[in-house]
Order: sequence, then C-alpha cells, then structure tokens
Amino acid sequence: MKTTRYGATAPMPDSLRHFMRAGHHPARSIPCPHCGVAAHKPCQVPSNGRVLAEPHPQRVAARARTIACCPACQVEPTVPCHNNGRALEGGAVHHQRYTEADRSAA
Repeated sequence: MKTTRYGATAPMPDSLRHFMRAGHHPARSIPCPHCGVAAHKPCQVPSNGRVLAEPHPQRVAARARTIACCPACQVEPTVPCHNNGRALEGGAVHHQRYTEADRSAA
C-alpha cells in the first residue's frame, strides 16, 4: 500500500494500483538502465533531467530481454540475444523478441 504525504495509508491495494498505470508503456515497470530512474517513473534526459514522454530504447530492450524468449536466436529470458554466437552490441534484442514480450505480457 502507498502512504500519502499526511502519513495515512491509501485504501487502494498495490495490485489495483498496477492497473491504474495501464496508460503507461509496459517498459516503465522496470528501472531504466540508461538514465537510472526507478521502476514506474518516466525516463529523463540524463544531462538536464527533462522528463520524456516515451521510455528510452534501452529500457524497452531490457524489458524484452527480462520477460521474453527470443524466437530468432532461441535464448531464454535474461540471456542476451546473439548473432552467430556473438552478443548483439549494446544489449540490443531482435525485433521478434519485442513482439514476444508484448504477447507474453498481455
């Protein structure tokens, strides 16, 4: 449960609070590896702190890598995608893994 600024506990349980965030990108459920913001917070520009409307591509890739298997290279969740035995540069994932992540979350 969440505590309000006055110290009282909000009556809404965390399980319902999750569905209230339904309008946000699903990648916001994990911390951003690029700008370092916490889970459920919007991404920011690291140099000036400006809040972004969409999450960083690294955050979206991290979400896909965390929850989905990759149909292209046949790796399990949390394992980086690869081409011919070499991990993709910068933690990138195959586009099929994004699709699989969206399908598995629904």
